[in-house]
Parts: sequence; C-alpha cells; structure tokens
Amino acid sequence: MARAMAFDVGKKRIGIAVTDELQMIASGLNTLAPNEIFAFVKEYLSKESVSEFILGDPRNLDNSDAESMPLVDQFEKTLKNRHPEVPIQRVDERFTSKMASRAMVEMGMSKKKRQNKANVDEISAVIILQSWLDQKGYRI
Repeated sequence: MARAMAFDVGKKRIGIAVTDELQMIASGLNTLAPNEIFAFVKEYLSKESVSEFILGDPRNLDNSDAESMPLVDQFEKTLKNRHPEVPIQRVDERFTSKMASRAMVEMGMSKKKRQNKANVDEISAVIILQSWLDQKGYRI
C-alpha cells in the first residue's frame, strides 16, 4: 500500500506529515516555506509511492471559510495540476494548532521548541493526517 501525505498550509510555512506504508500511523516529515514545497513533493514522489494527498480544510466555528481558505484552494489547485494522478482530500483542521501546542507540552518539549512555529505546523499536519486515518477507521 502507498503512503498518504498531509499538508497544513500556511502563508509562511507548510507542515508536512506522512503515513507508514500500511496507512496506520501518521508521522511528521518536515516544515517548509511555500516556495520550497512543490520541489520537495516532486522529489519525495520520485522515491516513495503516495496514494492520496490530505489537506487541512480551514473553517471557522460557524463552518464558514476561514481567512486562509483562498491560500489552501490555490495550493490544492497547484498540487492537482502538478500531480493529477494523486487524489486530494480535505480534513477539517479546526483546533489543530491548539491541539499541536498541547501535544508539545505533553511530550515535554522545551518552551523554546514549543515557540518554534515550524514545530507547531508539522505537528498540525500530523493531527490532520491522523484525523483522516481515524475517519477511515484505522486507530493506533
């Protein structure tokens, strides 16, 4: 089975997570600047098989589009154009940053590491991907 790859898309950084080949466990992979992401994905796909891309779907509490929705829509469009063979799904990403911050505290990360937004973005991507896995019925 191929891996699934998730993205937490932001203006300054994009967090990336992947599953194992059995699509049971989500793990953080990297955090990159938006101008680096598509070269990274192309290189990754040359080495690993990816069955699906998972994007965080930014929504407000009232289910309206969040401010970052146009950014995610553009990212999805570009990803689809560059890799049309890989289907794209979206997962609600409400509260992922808050959950990522809480997870870092629970993991015992130092305050300095918790303040590094790249760490938050990567863990947010893991949470998005794990949510997708949970919706599929896989649990760790």
